[in-house]
Amino acid sequence: MERDDKTMKVSREEILHIANLAHLNLEENEIDTYLLHLQDILNFANIVNNAPVDDLDVTIGANEAKNVFRKDEIKIFEDNESLLQNAVAKEQNMFKIPKVIN
Repeated sequence: MERDDKTMKVSREEILHIANLAHLNLEENEIDTYLLHLQDILNFANIVNNAPVDDLDVTIGANEAKNVFRKDEIKIFEDNESLLQNAVAKEQNMFKIPKVIN
C-alpha cells in the first residue's frame, strides 16, 4: 500500500490478497467497489492518526461521572392489597410466578 500524507492507495493485487486472507470470493465487478471502500477507510484512519492532539488533556470519556450508589434502605409498602390486585396469581400475600429454575 502506497502512502503519502493525505491518501492511501491500495492496489488491485492487495485487494485480492486481502480477500484471499479473509476467504472472500470477490466477483470481478466487486473488486473496484472494495478498493474504493478500503481506500476510504484507510484515508479516514490516516486523518484520525494525524489529528493534532498535542494541546489536549488526556480523557477517558466525555465526562468524569462515576457510579453513584444510594444507600440501601428498607421501606415498608403500606398498600399490599392494591398492589396484589394486579397479580395473575398470588399466594401467601405474594405474587406467584411460574417456576423458572428446575
